[in-house]
Amino acid sequence: MQPTRRQILDHLRRYGKGSVKELGELLGLTSTGIRQHLTILERDGLIQGHEERGRVGRPALVYSLTGLGDALYPKEYATLASLLLEEVRSAGGDEGVQELLQKAARRKAEPYLGRVAGLDLPARIAEVARIMEGEGCLVSTSIEGGAHFINRLTCPYPDVARAHKDLCYLDSQFVGHLLETSARLETCIVRGDAACSYRIEPP
Repeated sequence: MQPTRRQILDHLRRYGKGSVKELGELLGLTSTGIRQHLTILERDGLIQGHEERGRVGRPALVYSLTGLGDALYPKEYATLASLLLEEVRSAGGDEGVQELLQKAARRKAEPYLGRVAGLDLPARIAEVARIMEGEGCLVSTSIEGGAHFINRLTCPYPDVARAHKDLCYLDSQFVGHLLETSARLETCIVRGDAACSYRIEPP
């Protein structure tokens, strides 16, 4: 990324917001010069501007990072999750991890139970696929040999799952809770397959 635009993003990340005047003074640029950089960053979806009224005078245009802009900065969620799973395993062994994942799957499913209540199995499967898509995954469904499949083409936590493959158990339990039947993981992205495919047998 162009150094000046990176400095703008760093300032907004550090202080939460910045005006054209503040950013121009910081970088030694004219208002016109700084606006050119801001326009490009806004076009790319990395920042957003809004008017902010001060104590006196006209409202000033203030910029802040968007979610996409904030995502440029490293997050340690995967490292933290791996450390926590390692601590659970050291304290309770594999059974402790499985118990934790079962509870997490139930908790994850609870907010969505109303969306699948009263639906037959094919409609539930379609709704669960939409729920997973809402979490940012690419998902398809299929029927093979009388069995239904939900195929998730992207993994939401690949780094953690590579180190802790039993994490895949969480989502098979999550799908099973919503469908009120078993969902067996038949293929898995972190094992080198093209998708995480959950085989659903009619209850």
